[in-house]
Amino acid sequence: MTKIKKKKIENNEIPEFDVYSLLGKKIDKFKLDPNVFNANVNKPLLHEIMLMYRANSRQGNASTKTKGLVRGGGKKPWRQKGTGRARSGSIRSPLWRHGGTIFGPLPRDFGYDMPKKTKRIALISSLSAKVKDNEIFVLEKDPELKQPKTSEIAKLLVSLKTYGDKVLFLYRDANENIVKSCRNIKNVTIKRSIDFNAYDVLSNSKILFSKETHDAIVRRLKK
Repeated sequence: MTKIKKKKIENNEIPEFDVYSLLGKKIDKFKLDPNVFNANVNKPLLHEIMLMYRANSRQGNASTKTKGLVRGGGKKPWRQKGTGRARSGSIRSPLWRHGGTIFGPLPRDFGYDMPKKTKRIALISSLSAKVKDNEIFVLEKDPELKQPKTSEIAKLLVSLKTYGDKVLFLYRDANENIVKSCRNIKNVTIKRSIDFNAYDVLSNSKILFSKETHDAIVRRLKK
């Protein structure tokens, strides 16, 4: 598969991309909103936001039992003195076989949050980074599917030479048929324009959306 040559976009240029039909043919030019798609790329902030989203995705299920959680051991194994053996109060002591664990991991929540304004700036910065790397594809409109049709989405990706790449497909209006058509294609992430975040953008190599979806993204990020 031939790779599309990337052309870096300068900071003072207004981002302009080819508009593709649903058959994958170039039909027009479209200027992206410079306030959202041509902002400064804040790399330290993008690093911090990626750490946050990854921390929030951790389950934190590691669990061990202390001697108070291990079943049994309620009775003192022998009397305190007179046996010649070391004093012991429970057979579930961490020093014993089948005993509890000292300072072992317990279920915990690794998640934390950032201010909404910070996440908004990070999302704008991530979209601008994709624009500068020429990894944005603009469609004339969202696919109009009367029923789930994976082959239609696959044909579109093949025509854009993005099939097999990690693609973030953004759409404007709730459409279950689009979701069902995309979910069986490997490496394709489908998100609504109001739901995606900077992690979704940065974890995919290509971003695909329509002109209507572009307008919805701009409205969301200019609030």
